[in-house]
Amino acid sequence: MNQLGFPILSLMVALPFLGALACLLWPGQGERKAASARMVALITTLVTFALGIGLWLTYEIGGPQWQFQEDHDIFGRFSWALGIDGIALMLIMLSVFLMPICILASWRSIKTRVPEYMAAFLLMEALMIGVFVAQDLFLFYIFFEAGLIPMYLIIGIWGGAERIYASYKFFLYTLLGSVLMLIAMLWMVNEAGTSDIPRLMAYDFPVNAQIWLWLAFFASFAVKMPMWPVHTWLPDAHVQ
Repeated sequence: MNQLGFPILSLMVALPFLGALACLLWPGQGERKAASARMVALITTLVTFALGIGLWLTYEIGGPQWQFQEDHDIFGRFSWALGIDGIALMLIMLSVFLMPICILASWRSIKTRVPEYMAAFLLMEALMIGVFVAQDLFLFYIFFEAGLIPMYLIIGIWGGAERIYASYKFFLYTLLGSVLMLIAMLWMVNEAGTSDIPRLMAYDFPVNAQIWLWLAFFASFAVKMPMWPVHTWLPDAHVQ
């Protein structure tokens, strides 16, 4: 169900990607290019926030569980399948609300490689939105893991004195933590014959298998959150 008649979810994912490219490719040098990158990033995040408000206002409370759906086959079982429920809507709104604030907070504090910094933040916004709107299991995994890339760059380039150590630790912890989730996903798709998340939610997996699947997903999310005792990357990364 798509109330707006146009692919707003794809647009909300694509817009920050395009803004990131504009930050990197905008003509000019030095402070002039930095100022342009700041403005492009701010405008992009504000427009994305405006689209989020449109999403919020047109979301049908009490309507179908999945709304604003899009589904385009790519190859095999992999498809560009998007859609949201009420929980995803809240997480999207939180993300698009915070991103302009993040850009403004770093307006003057970031003085080196400003276009690259703004591009990394916009890329992260696109990937975060992608995580919340993906309805294909493999598409979700791509968005989920690709978020490591801009975070790795932000910590490793613009962090403090121990930024290289912190960025490697963050990357390796979270990447290795997701291996179990990927194995669980591959088993689920092979068992159910689909990577469509709504259909997987309705599939009756064996009870014993559900326990192992839950543990595999929990292991990945525990590292990402992070939860004790797999939290040790957090103090290093956040300090930097």
